[in-house]
Amino acid sequence: MSDILNRLAETLEARKNADPQSSYVAKLYAKGLDGILKKIGEESAEAIIAAKGGDKSQVVYEVADLWFHTLVLLAQQGLHPDDVLNELARREGLSGIAEKAARVKD
Repeated sequence: MSDILNRLAETLEARKNADPQSSYVAKLYAKGLDGILKKIGEESAEAIIAAKGGDKSQVVYEVADLWFHTLVLLAQQGLHPDDVLNELARREGLSGIAEKAARVKD
């Protein structure tokens, strides 16, 4: 599974230097953080609506859009999917309650 994430990460990095007129991802980067976050919000809402609708293929489609746009955010922030995968690995086997309790309070 991480192969596709790595390939997408490479593509997203390459699109940072692309012309926004020729690349959807470059156009997102040109909109900046607020534009990317707005798109993630839209895709999140669409995934919720699909889940409420009960069509599993639509849920998969919308979650793929959500994940993709989240990967754009990671790349824009100078992060890689491995950063998230490493965090998930760190949490593996931890109780959600214990994990939340161990977080540093701000």
